[in-house]
Amino acid sequence: MRQRTPASRPLRVPVALPQASAAAAGSANWLRSIRFSGFTVLMLVVIVMFVVIISPGLRVYIEQRQQLAALHADVDAKNSQNDQLGAEIARWSDPAYIKAEARDRLYYVMPGETSFLVIDDAPPAADDSSSVSDTISTTQVDWLSSLFASGMSAGLSTQTPDQLQTDGTVQ
Repeated sequence: MRQRTPASRPLRVPVALPQASAAAAGSANWLRSIRFSGFTVLMLVVIVMFVVIISPGLRVYIEQRQQLAALHADVDAKNSQNDQLGAEIARWSDPAYIKAEARDRLYYVMPGETSFLVIDDAPPAADDSSSVSDTISTTQVDWLSSLFASGMSAGLSTQTPDQLQTDGTVQ
C-alpha cells in the first residue's frame, strides 16, 4: 500500500457562501421538503370541487330561506290585519255601535232629543287682562308702505348682523 505524505495531499480551501444565497437555499430546501402524495392531491381536488359545486347552490338556498322567512312574516302580518278587520266587522254588526258612531260622526240625535254643538270648549285664560270690546273696530294700515319701509331699513343699515342680533333693532 502506498502511504500518503503531506506533500501529496490536495489543498482544501474553505469558501464562504454569501448570505443571500444561504437564505435562498434555506427557503428552497423547505419548499423541496414538501411532499405530495396521491391521496393529498386527491383530497385537495375533492375540496376544490366541493367548493366550486356546492357554494352557488348554498348561496341560492340561503337566499331562498331569507325570502321564505320574509314571506312568513308577511303572512303573519296579513293574518293579524285580517283578525283586526274581522273584529271591526263584528263591531259594525252591532246596532248599538252603529247608533253611537252615527251620533259621534254625523251628529244624529234620536227623536225628541236636543243637540248642542260646542265650538270652542276651552276655558278662557285667567291671566288675560285685555278687556273685550262690544264694537267691531278696524285698523287703517298701509301694508305696502310698511313693507317698503321695512326693506329699506334692513338694506341700508350700517350695523353688522351680530350687532343686529344683540340689539334687536334696525337703524
